[in-house]
Amino acid sequence: MSDGVLVVDGGRAAAQPHRPATEVAVGILIDEQGRYLLTTRPTGKAYAGYWEFPGGKVESGETVEQALRRELQEEVGVTIGQAQIWRTQLVDYPHALVHLNFCKVYDWTGALQMHEGQQFVWTSLPVLCEPVLPGTVPVLTWLAEEAAGG
Repeated sequence: MSDGVLVVDGGRAAAQPHRPATEVAVGILIDEQGRYLLTTRPTGKAYAGYWEFPGGKVESGETVEQALRRELQEEVGVTIGQAQIWRTQLVDYPHALVHLNFCKVYDWTGALQMHEGQQFVWTSLPVLCEPVLPGTVPVLTWLAEEAAGG
């Protein structure tokens, strides 16, 4: 399920109109208490310090699940079990057009290790850490709607 295009900070006005979207795999890790893992974007990346669900670019020849498995191992040091796309969102940032593939992940092994120097928090709704990456905001809404039975 997708909810159209989320335009951030004047994304379309600042960008070229027909640029290709970068495919991104995003993991929503959910622990036994129903909390979600959020991490900060590393120094040197766009929106550094903003809170997001971990993940990264899908490389050529990879499926979303393969990319998510690789990215979570590289970024936070965990090996995930099965992951399937739950929702998608196209986000138009001034620096990039990204197609986010959100996967809920309940099964993983390994201890969290922030390999990119990022911070992390296990949180429930409402999320109190800020700022939250704009592409993460719709996910928080979807999770709240699910929790409310919607």
